[in-house]
Amino acid sequence: MPIFSIEKNKLQLAKLKEFKTEKELQNLIEKNIDSVFNCRFVATEFPTGPKHAGRIDTLALSEDNNPVIIEYKKVESSDLINQSLFYLSWLSDHRGDFEIAAQKSLGSDIEIDWEDIRVICIAPGYKKYDLHAVQMMGANIELWQYKIFDNDVLSLDEVFRKQTSILTSSATTRNGKNPIMVEAGKKAAMTRATGSYSVEEHIEKASTKIKPLLLEIQNYILDIDESIEEVPKKFYIAYKVAQNFVCIELRQNQLILFLKLKPEDIELKDNMRDVSNIGHRGTGDLEIAVENEMQLEESKTFIKLAYDSIGG
Repeated sequence: MPIFSIEKNKLQLAKLKEFKTEKELQNLIEKNIDSVFNCRFVATEFPTGPKHAGRIDTLALSEDNNPVIIEYKKVESSDLINQSLFYLSWLSDHRGDFEIAAQKSLGSDIEIDWEDIRVICIAPGYKKYDLHAVQMMGANIELWQYKIFDNDVLSLDEVFRKQTSILTSSATTRNGKNPIMVEAGKKAAMTRATGSYSVEEHIEKASTKIKPLLLEIQNYILDIDESIEEVPKKFYIAYKVAQNFVCIELRQNQLILFLKLKPEDIELKDNMRDVSNIGHRGTGDLEIAVENEMQLEESKTFIKLAYDSIGG
């Protein structure tokens, strides 16, 4: 897709250019890692010791407290994926090294969730053989393609995310399958389960009052865009593209939504509150409580705003 800049109501075609060095790309991502992937920077050029003799380009911690490995290539190369998987294997066996680095960078009280390790590869393109190969792998790996233009515009597009199918929900009606659940199940089958947690476990724990609301809001979110990923965690379900935009926590008689929006920009209603300075499990500073259909319909507007706020 061509990119244009607007100058005095005229469109100027932006031409592709290249980074001078791979390190230039790496520095740019590291300095903006919170904006791009909503991660916290841990370390750069992290050594894997004399035996493995390697250096991980970037180590970070995700918004869900999962370790993150980021590797870069200035040119299209199959080595990128091989290196990333090598470092994934190393990190899985050297958790203590990461924990020390994370504590040094982010504080001794930092929490780390080892149920998932996020691997991000960034390159200008990928060979078809590489795209096929990663589909056969069991690792959680993301392939991102970048383009840099002469008007200083950088685009990042996710071209692949390894996803493990999860079971469709067991929620059915006595007279047959629940049509809402069938549709949600189809969408959920394209998402990945994280560690020992699954969306089904959350749904099964939901009360009779809350379950229909959860299924409807799940279906709405996944219908916004096919790139949205549903990530079940221990205490909540996160919905994300490059980063979370809404997290749903189940309570006995209500759903609690945490949205990636600035509460000061919202006219807060009775079922909303600013939790930017209040400890909470889900990511996002705007909390919305949903107890009925009316509140659910109202929440959809804010869910879409949160999705748009992270760039869609």
